[in-house]
Amino acid sequence: MKDLNQKSSPPPQDLKATIQNISLVFPSQETEQRSMFLSNIDQVLNFTVETVHFFGANVEYPFNIVTEKLKNTLANILVPYDFMAGRLKLNSKTGRLEIDCNAAGAGFVVASTDYKLDEIGDLVYPNPAFAQLALKTMDNLPQEDQPLCILQLTSFKCGGFAMGISTSHATFDGLSFKTFLDNLAALASDKPLSVIPCHDRHLLAARSPPRVTFPHPELLKIKVPIGQDQSNPTTVFEATPEELDFNIFSLTSGDITKLKEKAKADTNNGAQTHTRISGFNAIAALIWRCKALSCKDLERLSTILYAVDIRPRLNPPLPASYAGNAVLTAYATAKCEEISQAPFSKLVEMVSEGAKRMTDEYAKSAIDWGEIYKGFPHGEVLVSSWWKLGFADVEYPWGKPRYSCPVVYHRKDIILLFPDIDDSNGVNILVALPSKQMDVFQNLFKEFMA
Repeated sequence: MKDLNQKSSPPPQDLKATIQNISLVFPSQETEQRSMFLSNIDQVLNFTVETVHFFGANVEYPFNIVTEKLKNTLANILVPYDFMAGRLKLNSKTGRLEIDCNAAGAGFVVASTDYKLDEIGDLVYPNPAFAQLALKTMDNLPQEDQPLCILQLTSFKCGGFAMGISTSHATFDGLSFKTFLDNLAALASDKPLSVIPCHDRHLLAARSPPRVTFPHPELLKIKVPIGQDQSNPTTVFEATPEELDFNIFSLTSGDITKLKEKAKADTNNGAQTHTRISGFNAIAALIWRCKALSCKDLERLSTILYAVDIRPRLNPPLPASYAGNAVLTAYATAKCEEISQAPFSKLVEMVSEGAKRMTDEYAKSAIDWGEIYKGFPHGEVLVSSWWKLGFADVEYPWGKPRYSCPVVYHRKDIILLFPDIDDSNGVNILVALPSKQMDVFQNLFKEFMA
């Protein structure tokens, strides 16, 4: 394991980014005026996600050329992605969020900082100051007219730059955002779209009448049916005011292989597990164990949640090019005492069963559940994985990003997985917990990997 925690030399907490220009970019061609249906999965994800993509200097593409090219490219991509130039609105008759595809525009920001790219610390280190590189809202516009997409370019003194993109999560999941980036890069290179996006979100509409055919302990009912008083939707996990420590646990590709071998060698009642042991399942099982046992109460139930792509699991399958949110929450739950005593292979098996449970009928039952109840994923910890999305593999005219990452906001109930900057198969695990729980989590993690 590498130690990425930089307590002795923390990165700058203020990047001193100065906005030079802020504007709206409109579709380069006329687009259809329409209201876009949002699925029950989209409805839940009414919050902003910011990602930052760092690029080194390229003499053939100085910052002013990149700025002009990306501004034009944004105008062009708002034609096939017309909803990205629209605005979220609440349909007063149905109580549902929709996108008004009104060509009101996406935000475009040009900024600069006096720092060089190499002076802002290890890019893998999740610095909250990176929020300065991805403007979240445009102060000159009212709340109801905020863009669903804001693209910010920030120049560094070395000639490198950051491309920050803020989007409403109601527009994309991680996979469809990766497709959007591929298409953005293709258009910037004067090539056709790499993938024609599928915008038909009725493909994930609830059945009529809705049929909830499974229990859904991974979802929390909030006793307000769809269509009633949804003017103030709640986000999936709220921030807590308590003081949190945070640590990054870095696993090399060799560490992950070792972890998988540990699960294979482990036995349950003398029988070797027959579960397919993926790197994610093994990592998630280790995280679950450490998180559950970081509290001393072994009588309580602990539930781990993680996202599963349902595109290939539906019958018929969704198009891989589906541009909305097509992920549902898988779960594993057990008493902390059981988690403490169970062989590691058993924990891996329990985690993997969450994804196996996500059949066509289970996914449709979960979507129908959302039609009846206003509710959200519910558990002790959500593992949010950015590990294999491949944002840093996108080839722009000026090259691939040196690193791509989300802007992080520390939550004790959300644990993030990031790719490693040097080891393409390595992973960095960001954990935020109260100090005493963090000490226990860290000791359990290091003992297990020793």
